[in-house]
Order: sequence, then structure tokens, then C-alpha cells
Amino acid sequence: MALVAILLGACSSGPPREPPIDPDLARAEIRARVPANAANPDGWALDTFAAFEALGIRPTTRNICAVVAVVQQESGFKVDPVVPGLPTLARREIDDRAARYHIPGPLVTLALNVRSSSGSTYAERLRQAKTERALSEMFEDFIGTVPLGRQLFADLNPVRTGGPMQVGIAFAESHAKQKPYPYPLTDGLRREVFTRRGGLYFGIAHLLDYPVSYDSMLYRFADFNAGHYASRNAAFQQAVASLSQVRLAIDGDLLREGSSEPSQTELAARKLGERIGLGERQIRRDLEREKEYGFEETELYRRVFELADARGPAPRALLPDIRLQSVKITRKLTTEWFARRVDDRYRRCLQAAPRAPG
Repeated sequence: MALVAILLGACSSGPPREPPIDPDLARAEIRARVPANAANPDGWALDTFAAFEALGIRPTTRNICAVVAVVQQESGFKVDPVVPGLPTLARREIDDRAARYHIPGPLVTLALNVRSSSGSTYAERLRQAKTERALSEMFEDFIGTVPLGRQLFADLNPVRTGGPMQVGIAFAESHAKQKPYPYPLTDGLRREVFTRRGGLYFGIAHLLDYPVSYDSMLYRFADFNAGHYASRNAAFQQAVASLSQVRLAIDGDLLREGSSEPSQTELAARKLGERIGLGERQIRRDLEREKEYGFEETELYRRVFELADARGPAPRALLPDIRLQSVKITRKLTTEWFARRVDDRYRRCLQAAPRAPG
């Protein structure tokens, strides 16, 4: 019997299990960390916890505060925030996109003057739009109604992000292909991003639903703005630039998107080929994993940092040097500015005692 007990004890050994989550306590903590001036804090708590649960992410204080900080920064806890001057900004973006796609401006103007199902022309609806949701719905109606709308104008939609966390619509579409969306989609995925539950679900997924080696939440905030692993990749670029003596943009993009042509980072890595014992094909294969956690396990990553660390410990994460571009941004902002603003909110959330319910 003693032997059996020992064997059973051995079988049960291993990493301790995390305690079960009490949904009521978790929702209460989320609600207590939602700003006091937010409308319907119970609703925010319910949808935030539901997203954590659906994504399999534990609602720790750190995770809760990370989400609260991003929502505060991006929308001030408004599901569909008003964007000052949106019609002017949106029309300028539509015209710029039309020029890039060689669509004549008069054709765009003619199409926008078509009368919509609401009785107003699309140009009138554009001038009246105050939020991204209204603008997006106008444009989706527009491209689905005017002749050859989807063929000619689908890529002109100026709305690329939405909802209380301003998550990318392209990211939401990609994530839903990998992990089924837990709610019924009555109006399509794009419109779901503009709801509280959908915006929180996809925003939390973008912020927390991927593994990282970072020692600070700051770099997740930068990745939220610049793309998954941008901070890790920026540190890799810095190491390559230092070793190769090639000046590189430290932006977290290791390859040219949609192109087989070598990027400056790839060319600089090739200069290190003999020192790291890797050929051009191996370097390319490893760089193609730039959007994966497993890039850190590649020979390229490992050998570059072995050389870099020989000069002194090299950082494994850096804030990418990126100028922010958006239809809504009218001043010079950067990914570093965004990440530090959110991190400041995050730290204040951690330090504050949760408010009592009421």
C-alpha cells in the first residue's frame, strides 16, 4: 500500500494547477477597475470576462489592467466614439486611395452622389458621419449598391480599425478563421468589431492571445499598435544592424510584405552569413517565421544573439520606431508614444485599489 501511495504521489506530481476561476469574483474585479465615469460598467465587466473565458486567458489583475489601459487610451470606454472632423478626413483618405488605385476622382464623386436606401446620397451620409461605425456602414452599403461597387471601390473603405479597442478589422477576420467566434454573427464580422462584445473579444485576442517572452507588458502594448512580435523583431534588427554595421529601420518588419525581394534586414543578415554559418536560403526560411513565436527558436535568431551577447547582453525587445498613419491622426505620433501612454495607464490601474461596487 505504501508503494501504491508513493506511485500515486509521483503520478500527481508536476506543475501545480492554477486555482479555478470564480466568475463572480473576476467580473467584480473587472467592474471595479473600469473607470467610474464609464457608462454601464456591468456591461463592460460582463463582455470583458466573456472574452477572457472564450479565449482561454486568465483574468489576472495584470491582464485586466492591460485591457482597461488600452480601452481607456483608444476610446475612453465608449463603444463607438465620435471622431472630430471625420467626414473631411475620410473624404481625403478616399481620394488618396482612389489615386493610388488609378480610379478617376470624378468617378468617385459621381458614385458618391448616388442616392442610398435611406433617401440621402452617399456623399450626404459621408458628411453626416460622426463615428467610424457610421462611416463603415455607409461605405459597405455604398460598395454593395452602386454599379461595380465591390470591383471598383471595395479597397477605398477608409475604416480599417473599430470598436472600443480600435482593433484592426483585418486582424479580426484572420483570427476568426483560426478560432471560431463565440457569438452569432447576425450582421457580419466587420460590424461585430464595432460592438462592445466584438470589439473587446478581438481587441483582447490581439493584445493577449499569443505567446511572448517579454518581461514587460510595455512590449505587448507596442505590438498591439505595430503587429505581433514587432518589439521582438525590432530588437533582432538592432542586433543585426550593430553586427553588420548596416543602418536599418528598427520597425519590426523583417521582410517586404507580399514580395520575394530581400528587405534591408535580410541583406544585412546575409552579410553575417559566414560569421553565423548560415546561407541565404536558411536565412530567408528563418526570417519567414517573423510573425511566429518560433522565430526565437531558429538558428538565425540564436546565432545572431550569440554574437551580439558576446559584446554585452543584447536586449530581446525594443519599442519599434514607427510613425503612426491613420485617417484619424492629424499630428506626429509614434508607436513608442502609444505604448508608453498605455503603459502609464496600465501602471496606474495596477497601483490603484479597486473601487467598491456601487
